[in-house]
Amino acid sequence: MRALVTGGAGFIGSHVADALVARGDEVHVLDNLASGRRENVPEGARLREADIRSDADAVFDQARPEVCFHLAAQADVRVSVDRPDYDADVNVIGTLRVLEAARRHGTKVIFASTGGAIYGEAGDGPAREDSERRPLAPYGTSKLAAEEYLSTYNRLHGAHHVALRYGNVYGPRQDPHGEAGVVAIFMGLLLDGGTPRIYGDGRQTRDYVFVADIVDATLAAVDHGGGVLNVGTGRETSVLELYDAITAAAGTRPEPELAPARLGELQRSVLDPELAARELGWRAQRPLDEGLRATWEWMSAHA
Repeated sequence: MRALVTGGAGFIGSHVADALVARGDEVHVLDNLASGRRENVPEGARLREADIRSDADAVFDQARPEVCFHLAAQADVRVSVDRPDYDADVNVIGTLRVLEAARRHGTKVIFASTGGAIYGEAGDGPAREDSERRPLAPYGTSKLAAEEYLSTYNRLHGAHHVALRYGNVYGPRQDPHGEAGVVAIFMGLLLDGGTPRIYGDGRQTRDYVFVADIVDATLAAVDHGGGVLNVGTGRETSVLELYDAITAAAGTRPEPELAPARLGELQRSVLDPELAARELGWRAQRPLDEGLRATWEWMSAHA
């Protein structure tokens, strides 16, 4: 098929582009390279250096995609707090530009949303798709707004767009700087001889999903009829447990620095993956220790 990957030079997007190229699809990448890297774009994919907010129409006209994997985003929670207008411009207006271009071309959109940032505190159990949405940062709010636009286009135009609420994604190519997740941050510090910092008591939990599992779910969503699905493991891992697992993969365990808890940080975030299991035939396959070893090996080789 003809596929367009927005944000395809970034962490998750480049892995999606890799998988599409590997199976023989015609792949176009739309990325402004603000955080993505040209070298992440796989050989065989065509990079169109552009911005979803201003260039979506032109790129869709050129690529004529059957499916658009929309991963371009402002993904830094801290930036969203400091600059909520910019966050909304990229994540809401940018997504609308993509949806309008997709409508003109009859393109199906697979949208990379977020799990923890939308649901807020998980409460008594893993968050389901119909759980209350209580985002604590503008980033989660902008992703939720974009989801609602997808749903509106499905109702209004008879589209079959899919929003995937990813858990905490980690794996090779995640930059340990900027918007990086804790896995990349901890590993980057260990490689540089720095001291990892744990905020609060370290018992706050997340649902860590290896990027290869995310790619599998994202490609499986192409055949889905439309809607919202969680993409997580359903398993919680505390920061302390994660640190132990990372240092085991790295073969070194410096004592971490303890710091006060950060305002607004979730204590518990975990996703219920059962709907994706039923409707996509998907479950996460990579155990955390296996994924961490693969990530450490990649980061060590690229340090």
